[in-house]
Amino acid sequence: MTWMRWNDRHAGRRRGIAACAGLAMLACASAAARAQTYGLATMQPGTLAHATGSAIAKVLKEKGGLNTLVQSTAGESVLIPMVAKGEIDLGIANLAEVQAAAEGSPPLQPDLRLIGTIHPLRTAFWVRKDADMQSIADLKGKRVPLGYSAMRTVDMLVQAQLALGGVTANDVKPVLVPNAIRGADDFIAGSADALYFAFGGPKVREADATVGGIRVLAIPDSAENLAASRKLFPYGYLTQVPPIPLYVGVTRPTQVYTFDYMLFASPKTKDDVVYKMIDTLVNSKAELAAVAPHLQEFSAAALHKKFNMPYHAGALKYFADHNMPAVEIR
Repeated sequence: MTWMRWNDRHAGRRRGIAACAGLAMLACASAAARAQTYGLATMQPGTLAHATGSAIAKVLKEKGGLNTLVQSTAGESVLIPMVAKGEIDLGIANLAEVQAAAEGSPPLQPDLRLIGTIHPLRTAFWVRKDADMQSIADLKGKRVPLGYSAMRTVDMLVQAQLALGGVTANDVKPVLVPNAIRGADDFIAGSADALYFAFGGPKVREADATVGGIRVLAIPDSAENLAASRKLFPYGYLTQVPPIPLYVGVTRPTQVYTFDYMLFASPKTKDDVVYKMIDTLVNSKAELAAVAPHLQEFSAAALHKKFNMPYHAGALKYFADHNMPAVEIR
């Protein structure tokens, strides 16, 4: 009987030790998960992409327990292949660059996986406030920045936007530029009749102050022109902006050309991590906007849009679990 009691006591101790060891292993695994660092590749500080990436990294760390660090790169054409190869966990870039990498000219990035739409990016043509041009259709015969030898997707977007006015590159006098900044400088210097840029860009305000005021060219209401535009870039759409200080040169509610900024990864980023990232962002909109005010336009309803490019498996599971079918771009 004494031996049995001794054996029972020591068996209990062994079970207790095993249980403690199991808890210790779980604790270690949890600590390892917390210690995992995720890289988020963006463009350089001062860009809209960097501001967006910084807000996302802060929210993922503070609200999701996912230690995420922004990694600045020379540009989207550099960071996208790095993410697709799994060299960096996450990336953010405009949809035109992502599409070019996934569907454009070689070398393609077949392992690129979308996570979701983060915010819209709006672009426009501006002219001097006293110019006689009113809509994009009036750019026929005018001097328009084109080429964008260092930003090939911008040249495609410019031509897609010209098409909204029934205008082609052959209908204008091309002012060949390497990038959008040079195009803006040529407009300010008087070498071009129109400025093409994104809303919110410092160059837009510089141009407005330098030339005595600028005005956005309207987009004609034409389903035929929109169809022609989408032959050049299939994922552009129109949104209406109000006349507020943020939108320089907008004097009344105006339709402007819009496409999306995307968060993406590769299959090497774990499904459950992507799932948790989306869930954290969806539940932290106020915190995102507090860091980057333009993320007031972040929308759970717009996260899952219909593209030909593949989504990450973790994102697809989140969308399925939360009844979020792909939204058609209209």
